[in-house]
Amino acid sequence: MTTPRIEVDLTKIRQNARKLVDCLAPLGISVVGVTKGVCGHPEIARAMLDGGVTVLGDARVSNVERMRTAGITSPIVLIRTPMLSQVDRIVPTCGTSLNTDFGVIEALSNAARRAGCIHRVILMTEMGDEREGLSPSAMRDIAQRMMGLAGVSLAGIGSNFSCLTGRTPPPMAMHALSRLAATIERDCGIPMRIVSGGNSANLASLLGGVRPERINQLRLGEAILLGRDPLTHQPIDGLATDAFTLVAEVIESTMDAPTSLRRSPGSSASQRSARIRGGKSLIALGDQDTDTRGLSFQDGLTRQGSTSDHLILRTMHSPLVVGSEVQFQPSYSALMRAMSATDIAVEVSNTHDMVRSSSQRKSHLDLERA
Repeated sequence: MTTPRIEVDLTKIRQNARKLVDCLAPLGISVVGVTKGVCGHPEIARAMLDGGVTVLGDARVSNVERMRTAGITSPIVLIRTPMLSQVDRIVPTCGTSLNTDFGVIEALSNAARRAGCIHRVILMTEMGDEREGLSPSAMRDIAQRMMGLAGVSLAGIGSNFSCLTGRTPPPMAMHALSRLAATIERDCGIPMRIVSGGNSANLASLLGGVRPERINQLRLGEAILLGRDPLTHQPIDGLATDAFTLVAEVIESTMDAPTSLRRSPGSSASQRSARIRGGKSLIALGDQDTDTRGLSFQDGLTRQGSTSDHLILRTMHSPLVVGSEVQFQPSYSALMRAMSATDIAVEVSNTHDMVRSSSQRKSHLDLERA
């Protein structure tokens, strides 16, 4: 088989999506399935949809175009503020985008009028992550200015938590987001149908009892794909953590030097034998391919280091055989880089129960109008 490669179990992605959708539905929270970590891979996006997700999200218009070309008609939200240079590509492919700049919203308005459609805008506010977002007063100002624009509509507000700072989202910030939605509705007379309350880092608090009454959407990528909390990296109860396996090939293997035979005080014969059987192996996978520090190894293997083209592993027992394969479980950063690498093949399994009928899914335009 081709190496290096990423093996994807679509059944586990479907199951993770279904579990999260079902857990959040009683709270009135819908799920945006974020596909940026897999570069908008169409089969993986379909697995999210088959798991009950109704809206997809991505940060790059090229990934969205890839999904549209593959026949995916579900609503897709652009989850990064649009580039001015791409508005004419964004409007036909994304029904909604997250925004922080009025000049960009004006450009989206013009592009939507040229295309003869309405583009929905979610305004993002900054609530402690120190990444993107407007102040509450600026949010109200832009919401009022948007009322004079044709081609765009204000669908709601949102915020981001934990991506930059790595801090646990404070419950008070999510409650503040709910209050801000009510304030904008009162001041502008525009209903906030969407209050997008963050990402996978918000799951623990929301499922643990925090109930900000207006939050009705989460943007989930890592939780669906890897089944882990992005802050603690711990498995989320009930979710599969092994939907993705990165496989690479051994290209060099050497035994430990004879100096390992030297007796050390207090060492047993079995300990000396274990040192003799150890060695070093070079793997055809490097920093250009993935985040090698974000890989989990099989028992008996440890990371010695990496270069752009090589991952160097220490073996506790017998050296690996040249030509053999080694499997790794990737972190989210390792997965994103590996899915972007041109030399890593992607092989999906368990596609047999994917929903293929177009009649079973509404188009993104139908759902955007709903």
